[in-house]
Amino acid sequence: MAITLYGIPNCDTVKRARAWLTERGIEHRFHDFKKSGVPLDALDAALAQLGWDRLLNRRGTAWRALPEALKASVHDSASARQVMLDHASTIKRPLVDWGDARYSVGFDAANWPYQ
Repeated sequence: MAITLYGIPNCDTVKRARAWLTERGIEHRFHDFKKSGVPLDALDAALAQLGWDRLLNRRGTAWRALPEALKASVHDSASARQVMLDHASTIKRPLVDWGDARYSVGFDAANWPYQ
């Protein structure tokens, strides 16, 4: 099972999540949204499983920096998907593909597998 952790390297939550996996010897791959972009298949799978309202970070600085008209245009999965593709930092982090068709978003060690 190949675990992929998506995010940006300077995000503190992503750093904690990566350290947690590494400390437990859990093999994983890091995908940097800034350098490699947002993979469509992963975004679509996460959207289908988690929902756009859970995946879109409307509390972060990236969201707040968007024009008001663009923010107001986000009202469904398709519009949120486009914003997340165009502005990867609006995706909540970390997004984790556990390698078995399960996705999670955010870091909560108590609710992550591999305790």
